[in-house]
Amino acid sequence: MADPKPKRPGAVSKYLIIAAALLVFTGWFINTPPGLLGKADAIGYAVCHRIGERSFHIGSYQLPLCARCSGMYLGAVTGLVFQSIAGWKRLKIPHWSVIVVLAVFFIAFGIDGSNSYLYLLKQVSPGFFPKIPNIYIPNNTLRLLTGSGMGLDIAVLLFPAFNQTVWVDGEDKPAIKGWRTFGLLLVIQVILDLLVLTESPAVLYPLAIISVLGVWVLLTMVYGMLWVMIMGQDNRYSKIRQLWLPMLAGLTVAMIQTTGIDLLRFWLTHTWGEIPLGK
Repeated sequence: MADPKPKRPGAVSKYLIIAAALLVFTGWFINTPPGLLGKADAIGYAVCHRIGERSFHIGSYQLPLCARCSGMYLGAVTGLVFQSIAGWKRLKIPHWSVIVVLAVFFIAFGIDGSNSYLYLLKQVSPGFFPKIPNIYIPNNTLRLLTGSGMGLDIAVLLFPAFNQTVWVDGEDKPAIKGWRTFGLLLVIQVILDLLVLTESPAVLYPLAIISVLGVWVLLTMVYGMLWVMIMGQDNRYSKIRQLWLPMLAGLTVAMIQTTGIDLLRFWLTHTWGEIPLGK
């Protein structure tokens, strides 16, 4: 029978991962804009177009992520935290009826995103697709709501996948047991979205931080899972503290990815702001 406990990493590999994490973080920290919100902007810069009119603002400060991405990462963080509370080590996806609703969220995200992109093309290049009508005029409210739905999709699928990869003693149950649990999650997300739509600085400041941290949380989980599988450590963990090394490795790769995109985008645009669009 295989040893259910994860093998302890060799001292060399452990210290290499720690050194790599420190090196990458130091390079990212030095080469990104100063201040907490400046660092948040740098994370958002790696995954979002950051177009001003498609983003929420606190006075003259534009949030690190556009309305759609803000909703998506807020929804993902909400979904992950909710499922962690509902069932920390549960392995199964929800009932198929819940999956159908999540599929509707995915379709809505695709429709609103495509319609919004077509509208942008018409603004940037008036002669482009002139005869193709928009379904409706896009707006930040719909961007936020459809983004949140997509974020819940990601969380509901990623959570059991992560648990199935790492835990030796996972529960063969879904964290979202049925419509009562799923309905509660939806109510919480709708309340959060409505708070965001007030555009109160007391809400938008935390949103700016939570949403960009959501970027690193999702990437860290995905790359941490890959590290576990590559190292042959699947289903060997029983305690959260045992995961510090694969999660650190995952975070390091996430930082490398965001740093690489930041450097490339800054080299191409010479600005930490939105993607320059000729009009």
